[in-house]
Amino acid sequence: MTDSIHFLMCSPTYYDVDYVINPWMEGNIHKSSYDKAKDQWHQLYEVIKEHTHVYLVDPAKGWPDMVFTANAGLVLGNNVVLSRFLHKERQGEEPYFKQWFADNGYNVFELPPELPFEGAGDALLDREGRWLWAGYGFRTELDSHPYLAKWLDIEVLSLRLVDSRFYHLDTCFCPLANGYLLYYPPAFDAYSNHLIERRVPPEKRIAISEPDAVNFACNAVNINEVVIMNQASEELKQRLAKVGFRVIETPLTEFLKAGGAAKCLTLRTTEPVLEDVHATVSVTSRTIRMEGHLLDAGTMNRALDLVVERGGSFKVLNFDLGAERQSTSTAEVRVSAPDQEVMEDVMTELIRIGAASLPEDEQDAQLEPVPAFGVAPDDFYVTTIYPTEVRINGEWVRVTHQRMDAAIAVKETPQGVTARCKLIRDVDTDEKVVVGVRGIRTVRKTEDRSRSAGEEFSFMGAGVSSERRVELVVEQIAWEMRHIRDQGGKVAVTAGPVVIHTGGSHHLSRLIREGYIQVLLGGNAIAVHDIEQALMGTSLGVDMKQGTPVHGGHRHHLKTINTIRQCGSIAKAVDQGVLTKGVMYECVKNNVPFCLAGSIRDDGPLPDTQMDLVKAQEEYSQLLEGVDMILMLSTMLHSIGVGNMTPSGVKMVCVDINPAVVTKLSDRGSIESVGVVTDVGLFLSLLVKQLEQLTNPYAEPQVI
Repeated sequence: MTDSIHFLMCSPTYYDVDYVINPWMEGNIHKSSYDKAKDQWHQLYEVIKEHTHVYLVDPAKGWPDMVFTANAGLVLGNNVVLSRFLHKERQGEEPYFKQWFADNGYNVFELPPELPFEGAGDALLDREGRWLWAGYGFRTELDSHPYLAKWLDIEVLSLRLVDSRFYHLDTCFCPLANGYLLYYPPAFDAYSNHLIERRVPPEKRIAISEPDAVNFACNAVNINEVVIMNQASEELKQRLAKVGFRVIETPLTEFLKAGGAAKCLTLRTTEPVLEDVHATVSVTSRTIRMEGHLLDAGTMNRALDLVVERGGSFKVLNFDLGAERQSTSTAEVRVSAPDQEVMEDVMTELIRIGAASLPEDEQDAQLEPVPAFGVAPDDFYVTTIYPTEVRINGEWVRVTHQRMDAAIAVKETPQGVTARCKLIRDVDTDEKVVVGVRGIRTVRKTEDRSRSAGEEFSFMGAGVSSERRVELVVEQIAWEMRHIRDQGGKVAVTAGPVVIHTGGSHHLSRLIREGYIQVLLGGNAIAVHDIEQALMGTSLGVDMKQGTPVHGGHRHHLKTINTIRQCGSIAKAVDQGVLTKGVMYECVKNNVPFCLAGSIRDDGPLPDTQMDLVKAQEEYSQLLEGVDMILMLSTMLHSIGVGNMTPSGVKMVCVDINPAVVTKLSDRGSIESVGVVTDVGLFLSLLVKQLEQLTNPYAEPQVI
């Protein structure tokens, strides 16, 4: 018997499954046998008594889960942190456990009432006393961990639980003597698994399989070389024996119905205290502010879900719901993360959706010099499509040339400070780059919910439209394009050769001719096949009227390229009367600038095609300046490229027969974009018809 180790247990006098607060309880209400539970508990009690001392706390009627004494609190030396149960079904246990600890001479620490912490169920000491493993995610809040570090004067390592079956740390994690660890890795997120792997060497880690995990093999009591558990596979018992442990199995199936086993039924009240171990905790917190239509726009839910998904925790400090329908709401939320790395990941995502730090927490952005031309410093902030500001010398500076996936280059001159989005390849050594997430905020326009009531149409919210909604979407797009044209605005089109193959050339040509399109972006193919149709009536050798291949048609696109090369350029072909119709003809005749970005697969190419990728990107970016709307017509590559260099506020329409392309563009997150899954030729036909109706609403619809 080991005299230096003591446990606390509580008899199952009032034990039953009376409610459901974890997945194991579902379907088991009042299905536990009292006699069988009593026998199983006594067998466990006798096994433990053979090896060490056991104290008992009196059970209390009405609190059936009091038998699970692991949740009474967390003991280290003469100090105990009392549990704060999450569910009301267990909160009544707290006074009984508090009294027992007080009667037995412990210093009792109590967390704030609103801060859940469920004792040694979610906090397990390394068996050598070097640190405390603390779980969070289901029953315990991350913000309790700094209290544990302070009151118990020990390093706390935070582990996030992600599988609801393993709702407490002790259901999937068991520190063993001599530095060994028995655990079920899938119960934790990636960050937590990496933390475990950094602290516990491979030869000391005993990862178990799911069959052992669901039999609560990790919910074990370890007394020196003995491991007491409900059940273990032969393979697991052999692995433990190989490193010096002896498994004692004692059936606890009645308690599994409530989600507990050997460890849950015990609380170790004598834990090793090392004099040279002192409090450290990596948990960090920040307060963010959100403003806007937080509920109906879903911003609040997205932000809080994002915090949890990224491994953090939150507490809503203040929420001011707008009093009127058109009023905006504000919220202050404290966000916690297990360390600074996770916090930066969380804050990066929150910045993307418009959350910002409170003024009293604001600090200047962290700037680091560019080490070499075209090379950004490590951990540089990656920009989004949303208007961004950075705090420099106590002032917020608006970032210019906003785009996705760039760095923020800052330059200080006698004229002032400038901040600009720049691709990594363009940053220069006379600039500094923003790193981390400090001193950065995105600026979101607060949408007026009454806006649509005052307009005939309002641009659709982000999403992907199904086939049955195409005509409705086209109606809205047509209205917006007419409005932009009448206001002297700018619409860009990025198009693929499918526009030509599906018979859309005539419709797109008309849009350009009537002043609805101000910029055309695409690749070599869109121009080649458009000109092939204009010159030879085919597209990729297929007769556009008959829909059948023509003899020798596979050579037509090469003949087309050769013809334009003989002329010198597309514009010269128009001037010489060689090219007399089509999309490219209308661009030349109506002074609509275009850029054709080449690729490795291009034949010829046309003399107008820019084969230098970097220069093509620069030309795209220049032509997109000041654009109000972009039509992305069946070209995944060019649409994604254009989308990445386009800031928020530009209305975007992505049309493709492939839903995956449309979804990818919609995933940018802009609320001013819509995806349409349909044939691009049909879309353009409907768009032209609708614009005709808007121009002359009393005219009969044309048959096009």
